[in-house]
Amino acid sequence: MKRSTPLVAGILAELATGERRKPRLARRAIIAGLGAAAVLAPAMAFGQERVVNVYSSRHYDTDRALYDGFTQATGIRVRLIEGDADQLIERIRNEGANSPADVLITVDAARLERARAANILQPVRSQVLEGRIPAHLRDPDGNWFGLSKRARVLIVPKDWTPPIPLARYEDLANPALKGTVCVRSSNQVYNISLAGSMLAANGAEATEAWAKGVVANMGRPPQGGDTPQIQAVAAGQCRIAVSNTYYFGRLAASEKPEEKAMADGLRVVFPNQGDRGTHVNVSGAAVVRNAPNRDAAVAFLEYLTSVKAQEMFANGNFEYPVVDEVNVHPVVASWGRFTEDQLNAVAYAKNGAEALTLMQRAGWR
Repeated sequence: MKRSTPLVAGILAELATGERRKPRLARRAIIAGLGAAAVLAPAMAFGQERVVNVYSSRHYDTDRALYDGFTQATGIRVRLIEGDADQLIERIRNEGANSPADVLITVDAARLERARAANILQPVRSQVLEGRIPAHLRDPDGNWFGLSKRARVLIVPKDWTPPIPLARYEDLANPALKGTVCVRSSNQVYNISLAGSMLAANGAEATEAWAKGVVANMGRPPQGGDTPQIQAVAAGQCRIAVSNTYYFGRLAASEKPEEKAMADGLRVVFPNQGDRGTHVNVSGAAVVRNAPNRDAAVAFLEYLTSVKAQEMFANGNFEYPVVDEVNVHPVVASWGRFTEDQLNAVAYAKNGAEALTLMQRAGWR
């Protein structure tokens, strides 16, 4: 009989002695930890696979706490290499079979699909991952998994009454909103994914017409990231900012009085609540094709869906957890609940190239 690691033994002891007395969420966390640790037990018993090499394009200080938590739970050290997503994908391709990379982490499903198309990922079957991550937030073939969500929403002044009901992304093209829209460039991946979701919902002709209408309604040429769009609304340069939710969350929770005051004068509109739902994108991770520490890599992904890790995603960067029972940050909760688009992230990601062509043909620079 194979010896259990201390982690496995501890989990088994909790299950044997106290599991029935634990709240449902705690039991789920223990079971999820057991799924990860049991895979690692044979290797760890012999002192092997004590490292997981993570290539990440997420540059948030709070992610370090995630990695430290994994090391504390499993004894496996995280070696981190950070960089631009496209550079990391190209680096893994160039390293080939000799790549030390075990896990690739990046933001936006389009980038995850780019990595899959580059043939640098391997499929993973995991009851933990498949049980905890909703189907529309992961690759159906297990090539990558969404770990946190961000909704693409509209930020508007609280004291502004739009000339038309502002309820759908499609409304951004209505001539009544001329001069009111601030949005970043078409070649930014978040806009590409949004347009890719609209292409799936409405078809090419309607999506190009929509893009032309958005261009006609812009209050200024696209410039900067999402935060400058929000700042432009607060400054009166336009009335509608298209932004990911976590950018607004940062402002609303800022320790700088001027940023918090700015956010206090604005509100979030979740589009398409009467039909397909608001577009959501993901931060996600995948196991690299030639991962030298594959079992540790799978365990790392499973850990990132645990209640503790999901709470860190939610509280550290104002993102939405992919695990439904985990609470969002209080600032995010204050915006209310919303219905999200159930379109699989693979679908809008694969539409990206065509969506970009349509937007640029429409004059969206």
